[in-house]
Amino acid sequence: MEEELKCPVCGSLFREPIILPCSHNVCLPCARTIAVQTPESEQHLPPLLHSRGPAPPAAAPGAGPGAGPGAGPGAGAGSAACLDSESTAGGGGGDHADKLSLHSETDSGYGSYTPSLKSPNGVRVLPLVPAPPGAAAAPRGAGPASSSLTCPQCHRSASLDHRGLRGFQRNRLLEAIVQRYQQGRAAAAPAAKCQLCDRSPPEPAAVLCEQCEVLYCAACQLRCHPARGPFAKHRLAPPPAHPGAPGGGPDGGGGKGAGGGRKLPTCAEHDLENYSMYCVSCRSPVCYQCLEEGKHSKHDVKALGAMWKQHKAQLSQALNGVSDKAKEAKEFLVQLKNLLQQIQENGLDYEACLVAQCDALVDALTRQKAKLLTKVTKEREHKLKVVWDQINHCTLKLRQSTGLMEYCLEVIKENDPSGFLQISDALIKRVQVSQEQWVKGALEPKVSAEFDLTLDSEPLLQSIHQLDFIQMKCRVPPVPLLQLEKCCTRNNSVTLAWRMPPLSHNPVEGYILELDDGDGGQFREVYVGKETLCTIDGLHFNSTYNARVKAFNSSGIGPYSKTVILQTSDVAWFTFDPSSAHRDIVLSNDNQTATCNSYDDRVVLGTAAFSKGVHYWELHVDRYDNHPDPAFGIARINVVKDMMLGKDDKAWAMYVDNNRSWFMHCNSHTNRTEGGVSKGATVGVLLDLNKHNLTFYINGQQQGPPAFENIEGVFMPALSLNRNVQVTLHTGLEVPQSVKQPKLPNN
Repeated sequence: MEEELKCPVCGSLFREPIILPCSHNVCLPCARTIAVQTPESEQHLPPLLHSRGPAPPAAAPGAGPGAGPGAGPGAGAGSAACLDSESTAGGGGGDHADKLSLHSETDSGYGSYTPSLKSPNGVRVLPLVPAPPGAAAAPRGAGPASSSLTCPQCHRSASLDHRGLRGFQRNRLLEAIVQRYQQGRAAAAPAAKCQLCDRSPPEPAAVLCEQCEVLYCAACQLRCHPARGPFAKHRLAPPPAHPGAPGGGPDGGGGKGAGGGRKLPTCAEHDLENYSMYCVSCRSPVCYQCLEEGKHSKHDVKALGAMWKQHKAQLSQALNGVSDKAKEAKEFLVQLKNLLQQIQENGLDYEACLVAQCDALVDALTRQKAKLLTKVTKEREHKLKVVWDQINHCTLKLRQSTGLMEYCLEVIKENDPSGFLQISDALIKRVQVSQEQWVKGALEPKVSAEFDLTLDSEPLLQSIHQLDFIQMKCRVPPVPLLQLEKCCTRNNSVTLAWRMPPLSHNPVEGYILELDDGDGGQFREVYVGKETLCTIDGLHFNSTYNARVKAFNSSGIGPYSKTVILQTSDVAWFTFDPSSAHRDIVLSNDNQTATCNSYDDRVVLGTAAFSKGVHYWELHVDRYDNHPDPAFGIARINVVKDMMLGKDDKAWAMYVDNNRSWFMHCNSHTNRTEGGVSKGATVGVLLDLNKHNLTFYINGQQQGPPAFENIEGVFMPALSLNRNVQVTLHTGLEVPQSVKQPKLPNN
């Protein structure tokens, strides 16, 4: 973060930073050194930067504020420019630091911004010097001189008004962060030690000689630096501050913290008013008096606190993207370092193999062996160079992004809304630009750790001189990696996901997914294709399946992945299926409640299919009018859906009225049993595919013996009803442990 806290002109930590119109920051003392005096007739400012106000009238020749006692007639308007608000008051040398006379090489009366490699960050600093003797005064008609300031980062120029540099807003937020950073760095620094002590460890330093630039403890000072002779004129100063010393740390009184001890900022125009609103048009905080005077009366003005929170949220949101990229960059650096090791190991392996093959060819292969070794070495060095270049490049970007992140986080911690809003727009743009620099492909290695080289030792001795590497066009794919975090089960379905290992450059044409039968039997292929995500439906409930996958290409089939074990659900959770229901069926309550628009019976199926195990579900009668005959049971997928359930050979059902029930299959009615349904009744269906039978319950009471036996295959829950009935489905229920004795039929 330290780079974010350094002035682009002096290269040191910011001192009294001010915000330029382009949103960049610069020290106030540095701003004085780079400000340029320009006659109005020669100003050529960019259209986006206009004068901040009228320039003050020029001083009379020989009477300029900066003119000393011996100043000549040329020391007037052409030689001085008022830069700070303090320089407008008084006419002596007390405010000389806030005034500037700058000249170009031709003494034309104005300076220019010229980047130079000899000054920090390419900024040309023009010294504070008086006008050269005999310099000509500004020509008539040239107009009064004004001052401009060129940003050392983006090179945009801005004119100074009568307030000079004081017209720019002070970046209090940045100033507080710099102060806190300095205090933290001082607190972390160890106490200064004597540099001449023979003891171990050295004694703490008592003084610092500014001429010798050496730290002495009390004993070493008396022995090596007595206060007599040539040393008598040396100036001894206290050692550098350390934790606990005055001004040396957070507890040493070295300044106010970032908390409530800081004075609330006041308006630059009205010293007695605090900032209370934010002008969206001017992008600056304003006070109540600014609004009353009309300067911002027609501007879009919003509450300061609301805009503070809004911009803070925008900055935090932008930081999330940079944080994710920084995390990816760190992981990528680890990957690159592992790649270095793999390249080294693989390179050594290839070299050993190459030496073994070449040694078998005895003297005739000696020269060719050296050439081949050279090729391997060059290939390895090329790969290493490419990876190191990527590491250095990525490390630089990561350091820049991390510094920006830390700086932004410090900004977010600040409780100064106006100060935050002064810099929030620029920070948000910088964060967005920082995020955009991680372009697609920037976090991918440019080379592989594999050496696609092999040696063909088959040719005869006559072909030794033509011996060279042959490149393998293709190899079988490596082992796929199962993504366990994405593998899951739902009811009697399983979903598997996999991917190829990183840095694998062998082509893959497809995958083969294999699953056993749930009883530890043989594996069988359940999917062949290019996708890396597959869902298998129609499995057995309460069963354990083993799955594995392998990849293939034109060279062959690769090895199997590790085997993953998947457990299907113990009980079934399902709803009515709207895709297979009759068009007159009306579903609601997340497809758990069913009724009908027709007076005729219509069929609706469940979303689950059963072929094994014991399953139980219930249907609650929500509405029962005019004594209809709803039917409950199971059916195959191709059951007829426009008549009562059980009238064809694809369904097994119990239909019931308000007094009794019947079992029905292939339109055959059997086992009439007392006990009907009404509003509020519950009908239970027990499907036992281990015993191959079907049993029904009404309000917990079993309706006769098992209704149907010797049923095998794949079945789906089914229901038929008309508009006089509405039922709600309840699933995921345990099988009843005890059943009531059934009532005997009347006949």
